[in-house]
Amino acid sequence: MIITGELKNKIDKIWEIFWTGGITNPLSVIEQFTYLIFIKLLDDKQLRAERDAVLLGIEPKKFFNEEQQNLRWSNFKEL
Repeated sequence: MIITGELKNKIDKIWEIFWTGGITNPLSVIEQFTYLIFIKLLDDKQLRAERDAVLLGIEPKKFFNEEQQNLRWSNFKEL
């Protein structure tokens, strides 16, 4: 499968961001992608728990404590 067009441009842009940030090893890039995807999924789960807790009137389960709120994807993506 050959990646072309818009998808290739997006991949190239992300690769360039990692490269200019000093991450040149492809395995390190994959590791960082994996970490970001994990944080995104964990934040999605936290957001669902918060919405459900509001509906049920209970305290939501917290995956991120108060000091870790800046690590949530919904906050981190704004940096």
